[in-house]
Amino acid sequence: MKKLIYKIAMFTCLSATMASCGLDEYNPSDISGGEELKTVQGLKQLGTYCYTPLYEQLFSASDYLSVAEAGTDIWLTQNNKTNTQQLFYYEGLTTSTNGTNKLFTQAYSMINTCNAVINRAGEVTSGDMNTLKVVVAEAKCLRAYYYLVLVTHYGNVTLNTTESSESPIMNPTRSSIEDLYTQIVADLKDASEDLGVTPMDNNYARVTKKTALGLLARAYAQGAGEGLTEDGVSYWQRAKVVAEDLIANQTAYGAYLYDDVADVWNQANNRGNLEALFVASGPQAGTESYLYGYNSNTLFTYTFCDPNQLSDIYPVASRQNYFYGRVNNNLYAPSKYLIDCFDATYDKRWENSFTTAFSLFSMAQVGWRNYDDAAATITLTEALCTKYGIDASFVGSKIYPYTDVDAINVGTNGGNQYVASVWPKGDVSGNVANLQKVKNVYANPYPLDEDENRFVLYLSKDPLTAEEKAKRGYVCVNIDDLFDSTGKYVTTFIDANNTNTYTQYPSLNKFNFNFEGGFNGGNLQRKTGDMFIMRMAEVYLIAAEANVVLGNGGVAAEQLNVLRKRACRSEADFAAHMQLSTATQNDVFDEYARELCGEFSRWALLKRHKAFEDRLAQYNPRAAESFTAKNYLRPISFTFLSQIENADEYGTNGY
Repeated sequence: MKKLIYKIAMFTCLSATMASCGLDEYNPSDISGGEELKTVQGLKQLGTYCYTPLYEQLFSASDYLSVAEAGTDIWLTQNNKTNTQQLFYYEGLTTSTNGTNKLFTQAYSMINTCNAVINRAGEVTSGDMNTLKVVVAEAKCLRAYYYLVLVTHYGNVTLNTTESSESPIMNPTRSSIEDLYTQIVADLKDASEDLGVTPMDNNYARVTKKTALGLLARAYAQGAGEGLTEDGVSYWQRAKVVAEDLIANQTAYGAYLYDDVADVWNQANNRGNLEALFVASGPQAGTESYLYGYNSNTLFTYTFCDPNQLSDIYPVASRQNYFYGRVNNNLYAPSKYLIDCFDATYDKRWENSFTTAFSLFSMAQVGWRNYDDAAATITLTEALCTKYGIDASFVGSKIYPYTDVDAINVGTNGGNQYVASVWPKGDVSGNVANLQKVKNVYANPYPLDEDENRFVLYLSKDPLTAEEKAKRGYVCVNIDDLFDSTGKYVTTFIDANNTNTYTQYPSLNKFNFNFEGGFNGGNLQRKTGDMFIMRMAEVYLIAAEANVVLGNGGVAAEQLNVLRKRACRSEADFAAHMQLSTATQNDVFDEYARELCGEFSRWALLKRHKAFEDRLAQYNPRAAESFTAKNYLRPISFTFLSQIENADEYGTNGY
């Protein structure tokens, strides 16, 4: 079987060799030969392989994220870095740029395997035919997803729906945008008919009816940006109808929207998250699936800052940071626009998206670091107070750890699990019996109290005056001070004593997992939590987006209000400060930013509204300087072009 899988994985346009799938029910077989694929079980096993790129590559490394989120209005580089300028700022973007080159091959890698499952279904002679129908529907849903990624980012690539198991075609031709979307829509409609509400084998990592419908709404919205119609009806109207049907009948489809946005990011809800329509399922430490998850997730290392840059007041080496993990890549920093989208006084999505208060940690439960150890508790000296601008009245006072990190050993399949609990505010006893569980240890308390003594560094969204800072016994940095007058992150010191506080930034915490079973043992640079590919909140956003385009601003406001209300700290605050009566396109852009920042959607949103020129000029001026019309498409992969014989004819998308 494995030999056959690798043979089939040679797509019509390119060759690709992939690792085994991360679904927990998959176990590679030694069976060889095509006869196995004439059974339902054999074809099901091949169909399982079609999930491979989701966690193994697309949603665990930085390549896809850099294509789907960078170069937009919501992300800049930490300290205006110049080593990642191709995708963040369109400077020197070429066919061999790592992110775009790899995404192209990763998305294409499984399409031919999907084709094989779909095409060979008619040859199956034994097994449960109802199961076979679901296997084929899964393959159609996945094929549509991979093609949607490709057409969104690369335009009119090659469409092929037949299996090429012997050798790749060396002179591929491009298909039209319309043909690509027609096939995507057809696959998703077929899948929505044949997939069940309950996933096959009750395995939440598999696609279901709600997955197909959610992706259908997304595909219609993206195709609408290309001006497409279906039977004379605009794709915007189609997107509206599909999205509103999924909203109105979500119970029947098995879909769900949490009443409290904090529950979306509750660490206990990571596995089997009720709001998920489609997930990239990570290997689960402590189970057999861990053995087949060859790649775990490093994305949190790119979106978190490193408080160890303030090593005298934060004496925790990155390699030994059992709380935040080894956050050493430090790249994705939110733009001033994204930060300003949140009115944190009312919107809980602020702290549930960004960590802005950074703490030390103890490991008293496991006996590795006592509550009052030097690496866990800082005594503020005169020198530290002077250096970091802390009022002299705090000399001699202590900053205690916010969390205590356990080390739960789950055996050979995953090693230690570094699950954190919170020390109660005001309790400095160090008694582990007093530790508290919270929904998300990376969602720091907001607003941070003046008398807080569990955090060493606070990045304040609301600018603090000198008098207000003087009341706080911890390092305070106004987020506004991290930006220069053009909206770029500063590149040098922002205080009189030349401290490294300028290297810190509000850190996206959506990819930083902290629950038992979500760690990669002692490798603190890797975690294994599930990743959203699509969740129900996006369906509300698509419905509102379509209604705004169609002139239904009042209806759009009602749909956005559902998300705003569950994010608000109180119903009274919602009515007074967050409720919309009508919605504009800018309201839609803002709400996408608040709800889905970092969730692989921003570049596609700006593309379908032809919004790059306007929004980059306002919110990402460095990118605006280099952006041109060709940047509405990403460059065709150099790896692909170097393998085919008609590279000049196929073209690079202008690069």
